[in-house]
Order: sequence, then structure tokens, then C-alpha cells
Amino acid sequence: MNVPLQHPFRKLPSATGVGYKPQHFQAIMDNPAPVEWLEIHAENYMGQGGRPLAQLRALASKFAFSVHGVGLSIGSETDLDVDHLDRLKTLCDWLQPAQFSEHLAWSTHDSHFLNDLLPLPYTKDTLTLVANHVDQVQNHLGRTMLLENPSSYLAFAESTFEEYDFLDQITKRTGCGLLLDVNNVFVSATNLNYDPRAYIDAFPIDSVKEIHLGGHDEDEDSDGAPLLIDSHGREIVDPVWALYDYTIAKTGPVPTLIEWDTDVPDWTVLADEAMRADTILTQQSQVAAQ
Repeated sequence: MNVPLQHPFRKLPSATGVGYKPQHFQAIMDNPAPVEWLEIHAENYMGQGGRPLAQLRALASKFAFSVHGVGLSIGSETDLDVDHLDRLKTLCDWLQPAQFSEHLAWSTHDSHFLNDLLPLPYTKDTLTLVANHVDQVQNHLGRTMLLENPSSYLAFAESTFEEYDFLDQITKRTGCGLLLDVNNVFVSATNLNYDPRAYIDAFPIDSVKEIHLGGHDEDEDSDGAPLLIDSHGREIVDPVWALYDYTIAKTGPVPTLIEWDTDVPDWTVLADEAMRADTILTQQSQVAAQ
């Protein structure tokens, strides 16, 4: 993994991508339409060789890549794991992705990694903590990162910022960009009882460099109220598609990823989801050209 890959892709196209899964390798190589770029979870490719990296090498000759981290724990009160950062840098230096992103969340306690991306209170202290960690990541990797809005299941009484204002402040302090997960907006809005379109209206749209779409599961809380779980394990529901359409009308065409990480379907199912996103992107491109 020492020699950087040589490929022509320095930015993501304003088109549809999918989260890459090895079982889809041959289908993507043979007939990827409408998919024009791919994303991987960094932690799955921090080894030193073998079939996974060989597949990435082949795919990188045809597609732009985005690397999405799930293990840095940007919001942790403890220091970032420098060994993890080193492995991440090795991957990014080799693959040369067009973008790198992580979550506005924490997932570590002491030396233990938790199997969840947990929310943060939006306070001045947390703002300073997260901004310092974002600066550390960007300096270590030598590249600008994107920060993703979380899916939320509770609100912190001590928060003094709205989430979109908190994210805006992070971008202004660090120069990072934002990854807008539209499904996360819908999940959080349902769970915390606010208007998802009002959230999009207030979001710092100019900082959005990538959009995610995914499926969620429906449950109920202890009072019988709807509780949505960001699962990435099923098709995208119609209200999220409608919110995406509303969002793209504001942002214009933005690279858009279909996330499907559990109960992964056949390639044709994933390609159909990508085609639906591509149709919305194409329509907005035509509107913008008029």
C-alpha cells in the first residue's frame, strides 16, 4: 500500500454513488450505471494487502472514491487515537480519495470502542473540543474533511446551539466541509418532533460537499410514540425521497450516496435506489441550466 494509486479522479462527480460492498465487485465492473463513484468505510481497509485492496485498485481505475470513517470518535472527551489516524492516513495516501468524512459523534470510552455513534451536547465547550479534533484530523491527513450530521434519539438539556448552528460554527473555525445525511435529518426530526424542512432551510448549505441517503427502521418508544432507527438496512422511504428532492432544490446537484450496510441486497436493488437519486439530480441539473 506504499505507492499511491495513479488515477484521474480528483473530485466526486455531482452524481450518484453507492457504498461499496465486495459482493458487488463484478457487477460494478461490468455494468455500474447509474453509479459514478464509490464510498468505503475506512476501518474495513486498513490492512496491508490481499483481495480487498486488490479490488479497490481495480475499481480506482474507473471510479472516484470517498472514504467514510466510523471510528475516530471526533466528539470524544479523550484524545484522538493517533495510531488510528496513522492507519487512516496510510489508506488515504494510497487510495487518494476525492473526499474523506467522519461523524459528529463519539464512540469510545477509555480504551473501549462502542458499537454506536453517540450524540453530543451542543455547547461552547463541545464546540471547542470538536473543532480541535477536526483540526487535528485535517492536519494529520493533510486534507480537508467533511463532518456528518448525526441521527438523534434524544436532546440534551444543556445544549445552547441548534445542531445546524453548531455545524456551521465548526466549518467556520476549521474550514472543514459538511456531509448532509438527509435520512438522519428525517430520523432526528421524527424522534425529536421538529420540522425536517425547517432544519434543511437553516442548514449551512454552502458547506455541503456530499449527501447521504439510507433506510431506517420504525419502532416505538416507551410512550408509544414513533421512534426511527438509522439502520442502513432497507430501501429509502418516500418521505426521505421527498426531503431529498426538497434539499437538492436548494443545494443544486451534489454528490449523493446510497448507504445500505446491513442485509445488503443484490446489486440490481441497490442500482434501482441509485437510479431514483440520479433522476432527482438530473432534474435539478436541468432546472439549474435553464
